[in-house]
Amino acid sequence: MSWGTELWDQFDNLEKHTQWGIDILEKYIKFVKERTEIELSYAKQLRNLAKKYQPKKNSKEEEEYRYTACKAFLSTLNEMNDYAGQHEVISENMTSNITVELARYVQELKQERKSYFHDGRKAQQHIEICWKQLESSKRRFERDCKEADRAQQYFEKMDADINVTKADVEKARQQAQVRHQMAEDSKADYSSILQKFNHEQHEYYYTHIPNIFQKIQEMEERRIVRIGESMKTYAEVDRQVIPIIGKCLDEIVKAAESIDQKNDSQLVIEAYKSGFEPPGDIEFEDYTQPMKRTVSDNSLSNSRGEGKPELKFGGKSKGKLWPFIKKNKSPKQQKEPLSHRFNEFMVSKPKIHCFRSLKRGTQSFCFHKELMKRTIGKPTYAFEARDYVLSLKLGATPEDFSNLPPEQRRKKLQQKVDELNKEIQKEMDQRDAITKMKDVYLKNPQMGDPASLDHKLTEVSQNIEKLRLEAQKFEAWLAEVEGRLPARSEQARRQSGMFDAQNPATVNSCAQDRESSPDGSYTEEQSQEGEGKVLATDFDDEFDEEEPLPAIGTCKALYTFEGQNEGTISVAEGETLYVIEEDKGDGWTRIRRNEDEEGYVPTSYVEVYLDKNAKGAKTYI
Repeated sequence: MSWGTELWDQFDNLEKHTQWGIDILEKYIKFVKERTEIELSYAKQLRNLAKKYQPKKNSKEEEEYRYTACKAFLSTLNEMNDYAGQHEVISENMTSNITVELARYVQELKQERKSYFHDGRKAQQHIEICWKQLESSKRRFERDCKEADRAQQYFEKMDADINVTKADVEKARQQAQVRHQMAEDSKADYSSILQKFNHEQHEYYYTHIPNIFQKIQEMEERRIVRIGESMKTYAEVDRQVIPIIGKCLDEIVKAAESIDQKNDSQLVIEAYKSGFEPPGDIEFEDYTQPMKRTVSDNSLSNSRGEGKPELKFGGKSKGKLWPFIKKNKSPKQQKEPLSHRFNEFMVSKPKIHCFRSLKRGTQSFCFHKELMKRTIGKPTYAFEARDYVLSLKLGATPEDFSNLPPEQRRKKLQQKVDELNKEIQKEMDQRDAITKMKDVYLKNPQMGDPASLDHKLTEVSQNIEKLRLEAQKFEAWLAEVEGRLPARSEQARRQSGMFDAQNPATVNSCAQDRESSPDGSYTEEQSQEGEGKVLATDFDDEFDEEEPLPAIGTCKALYTFEGQNEGTISVAEGETLYVIEEDKGDGWTRIRRNEDEEGYVPTSYVEVYLDKNAKGAKTYI
């Protein structure tokens, strides 16, 4: 079926229909464009959602993602990013393959339609002109025929009238002949124009209009085919991303299946395990018999003097000691029963939730008090006992994390050791880089002055030594927690507070107390002597002074050293001093200027002359 033969008289309707087809195409383009905007907005919202629930760096949330459920959730968030990316692909493909292409096609379609209907209107105008010419020739022929007929009638009238002269009759006859000739001419012209019009009209209705309408029909059919292809593309764009979206969903399912509840339960144990044993049974307090419920300063001092203290609270044979109980200023004042003290203790901060924790606090205080006595006069990390005890009372975190349970303390110490090792490696890499740069300057002086790097190299070396000492200190604490307690050098003991070489009795007493029971706790009978010595001494007492070490040689300062850190001493170039401790391999030598001034200097800054016969002189390999 052809529009040219079936719709030859529907030019205006075809014009409206084709315009409606273009409107439909533009409407579909607008629909696809809005769909792409929705896809972009949806992808953006998905990405923002995934970003919102991503764990923040260096936060507690990052630690929570050790659990398999949290890992699965993190995997889901990552897959949601990929999922959002596929929606962006949908938007991009629809824009490039549908919206842009159809918009270009609509412009071409409008131009093509305009040209076709322009040709149709031009053909219409031509046939209308031909029709007007035909009508004009027809009216002229009709008028000439009427004029000729009137002229003929007038001639016949004049010819019949005897009163009219012969000249008038002849004039009328000539006039009639002229009018008759004009009518014949008009007739011929009308006949010619009629034939021409009929020819043009035939061409118009059977050639020009059918051809134009056929082109319009083909144009409209191409539009319909194009919109159908665009709809297929619309579906294919979605179908192309379905496999990738399916993979994203499969990964989410796989992540969900990887959740291991047993593993998460084990991680909870590792995260919160304290290492303590559950508290034992509370002994029965028999109030039917008279019991001693007080402990006075005299009893403490007497027991301390005798070396066999008998400290009892509330009449219990195995009562636990509160490490920060102040001494009674009045010998006659009775102390509160253990039950009352325990009630006050449970509502105070920080809380220790069992008697074993109470013992551990006493043991830790015993250890650190002796540690502080041994660290006075040491190069670094020395502190006052009063400040340390005050920090424990106020809830401040000790440097050795002794306020934490054993298992948590071990993890914190291990983490600290790892961080220090990383910093040491970083400083060593920097030192190697400076050394290489110095070698380059030595080989090529024009590139720089090698001496300008000496200060930086010295500074980095000092930082390395400080970090090594710090790491040794924490490694010593870590070894103590893990129960390894290996033999360490004097320097390690100096930094970590291990003083078993100077006074093994104090440490051994605590160690023996811990080893006396299978669960790592100790009873009052086993630890009364150590606890009594600690508790009987007030926090305001002065610590025992350590006897000065004998000189084992002399040394001469090769360079000037400014001792700015705690435990170091400043020396001038060429100055002679006494050596009291040889370098143990850590790069520091302990020297003395006089009885009141002593400290550590870098071994590379002095030239040491050891006295082999001096008391305490040793050779370290």
